Amino acid sequence: MQKDTDRLYKDLYEFFANVTSVEDFEKILNDLCTFNEVEQMALRLECAKQILARKTYNQIIADTGVSSATLSRVSRCVMHGSGGYSEVLKDYLGKEKSDEQ
Repeated sequence: MQKDTDRLYKDLYEFFANVTSVEDFEKILNDLCTFNEVEQMALRLECAKQILARKTYNQIIADTGVSSATLSRVSRCVMHGSGGYSEVLKDYLGKEKSDEQ
């Protein structure tokens, strides 16, 4: 069963990796997830951005309205996770800043 699950996950990750536009990704997320799931992912991403910007927990909770449990989980992932937030988000934020200039 584990091999089947691993294959399913790999297929999903490869599927996402082949999305080439924001519009297509929006369509896919809207088809795969509920509104609340997309909203929660967006809030977690915002929390990660603010953690990387060195905002305090109190500031982040006030800005986003997330629970302290959610913020704690995001913080653990940013600081000690697999690198998704810390690596990819830092690259994204760097690109976002260069696009503004």
